[in-house]
Amino acid sequence: MRDLKTYRSNPLQFFDDMKENLQNFFEDFPVWSGNGPAVDVREEESRYLVEVELPGMAEKDVEVKLDGKVLSISSKKKEETEEKREGYLRRERRSAAFRRSFSLPSDVKQEAVSAEFKNGLLTVELPKTEASKPRTIDVKSKER
Repeated sequence: MRDLKTYRSNPLQFFDDMKENLQNFFEDFPVWSGNGPAVDVREEESRYLVEVELPGMAEKDVEVKLDGKVLSISSKKKEETEEKREGYLRRERRSAAFRRSFSLPSDVKQEAVSAEFKNGLLTVELPKTEASKPRTIDVKSKER
């Protein structure tokens, strides 16, 4: 095996190497704290925006559903690697998944909802209905 090491001079080096190997194992794979990835929701004058950080995911790993007034965003990624060599077999399996749902306000124009995924960032645009957008009302003077 090419990674086999001897720890005669510094027996504690083993722990440093183990830490490094664990860091390498989780590198380039989504690790989320809490219940899932970071989500930002903001309201603008004509729309709502939902932004979800999904590092390490691809467009094919992400699903966005609209069911009535509920927007659901989910993602699932599985990776399996297998290495066969003379005398041993090594298999690794990793997976990451999350699901998040949002109750939509009544002023969302549901037929115009769209989603875009770019560089690990999912952006869901929820346009507002025309009736809910702010409008300016002309003020007229009334002569007495």
